[in-house]
Amino acid sequence: MSAEAFLQIRHLVKEFEGHPAVDNVSIDIAKGEVFALLGSSGCGKTTLLRMLAGFETPTSGSVVLDGRNLAGLPPYERPMNMMFQSYALFPHLTVADNIAFGLRRDGMPAAEIGVRVEAMLKLVQLGGYAKRKPHQLSGGQQQRVALARSLAKKPQLLLLDEPLGALDRKLREETQIELANIVHDVGVTCVMVTHDQEEAMTMASRIAVMSAGRFLQVGAPAEIYETPSSRFVADFIGNVNLMEGSVVEDEAGHVVVDCGDCKHWIGHGITGTLGMKVTVALRPEKIRIGREPPADGSGAAPPAPFNRVRGKVKDLAYFGSFTVYHLLLAGGRVLKVSQSNSERGGGTALTWNDEAWASWAPLSPVVLTQ
Repeated sequence: MSAEAFLQIRHLVKEFEGHPAVDNVSIDIAKGEVFALLGSSGCGKTTLLRMLAGFETPTSGSVVLDGRNLAGLPPYERPMNMMFQSYALFPHLTVADNIAFGLRRDGMPAAEIGVRVEAMLKLVQLGGYAKRKPHQLSGGQQQRVALARSLAKKPQLLLLDEPLGALDRKLREETQIELANIVHDVGVTCVMVTHDQEEAMTMASRIAVMSAGRFLQVGAPAEIYETPSSRFVADFIGNVNLMEGSVVEDEAGHVVVDCGDCKHWIGHGITGTLGMKVTVALRPEKIRIGREPPADGSGAAPPAPFNRVRGKVKDLAYFGSFTVYHLLLAGGRVLKVSQSNSERGGGTALTWNDEAWASWAPLSPVVLTQ
């Protein structure tokens, strides 16, 4: 870990009645980074965020922000702001007064408050809404007011607790990039909590996948998605086919894994031994599907019998931009395939009970040993 890290979390533990909610977590976060804590309910992510904010006292461990140990500091003395899922706006105050609230509490001169509030309104593109009350705003606008209030005091660290959780799906998708751009433009260091993988992938520069109070994997969004470190991470992030098998060929440049009805020729080596039990993770969008078997030497797959399988379309779902197929294999396994709908029409599209071939490239699967 780097000594120059802006936020240093060291061996942080929080126990409730002897049971660890956060279990010996350590991480360094750089200045200006947007770091996401991603996990299902009860994994410890919100407890960790509350310890950073000072709302929970660690059982053990330390939090150091910009060289300053935060141990024992109450929330109001910490140079950070927390934006809650509910936004916690004051309903009787205008948008401008909500943003100015913390500045007035700190005794900032009125003239400076006016300038800061105007700058925040411009930042979140709500310049014409200063005199409105929260109930006169949409959910997305309320979210931006809460963000403006959190940023008005120029915190060293911004904490976001499920920042888009109160929005409907379409508005959440529209707001993700908008919020990420605002945070990036301000340059504030940010730690966010979310159970929404899409939100984390869109907004964060790095993600920590949490389970049972621990970090299972920390990395950039693409790294977490493309090279998961375990079955749990692979299954938690996106859709995936998980196939148990054993290593039947182990070379420096490739391995062959026999999963029964699927035999995988994988174009990278692993640290393992012949016969060891492994799991092959294969994303649905990395699989090609068609009525005819792939041609040998086409680059779509290695020669038969590897990386190809025949089955029957058991189910399908059309999502507009892509279609998901459930291919029932002879051995009873169901293979999920996602195919982009790049052309209109699709007269040769597969439908229920059609026979079809699925194939995938040598570098598409990932071998998991845990």
